Amino acid sequence: MKQPLAVRELALAALALLAAAVVLAVVAQTRHRSKPRFHPQGSYPALAGSGGVATGRRTDCGVVIASGTIGVAQPTLPCGTRLFLTYRDRTVLVQVIDHRVSAAGRQFDLTEALARELDLSGVRPIRWAYARAG
Repeated sequence: MKQPLAVRELALAALALLAAAVVLAVVAQTRHRSKPRFHPQGSYPALAGSGGVATGRRTDCGVVIASGTIGVAQPTLPCGTRLFLTYRDRTVLVQVIDHRVSAAGRQFDLTEALARELDLSGVRPIRWAYARAG
């Protein structure tokens, strides 16, 4: 192999290696930033009730509630807003999937699956926070 050709191939291989390293770094940074995090200092108290979002019905946000649907009804937050709900020692990432809260005085109605996940029955005080990226 001639020396100028070998130098050119070596330079191209180094450039390809550098490009691969840059792509991996960008992907890792993007994944890290998009992972939602719970910020306890930014959490708020609220009352949440179980059984308020009925299975089988279509919500205001267009979701048809199935037995395993994890989500909340909240009258003022936009559909799809991601939140962390904490009850006792359990924290779950959820989305607003409805705006119809079934009883006055509560800020959230939970789907049956979410109530099971949090081990919450009846109406109980919870803490909630916006899910923020990285």
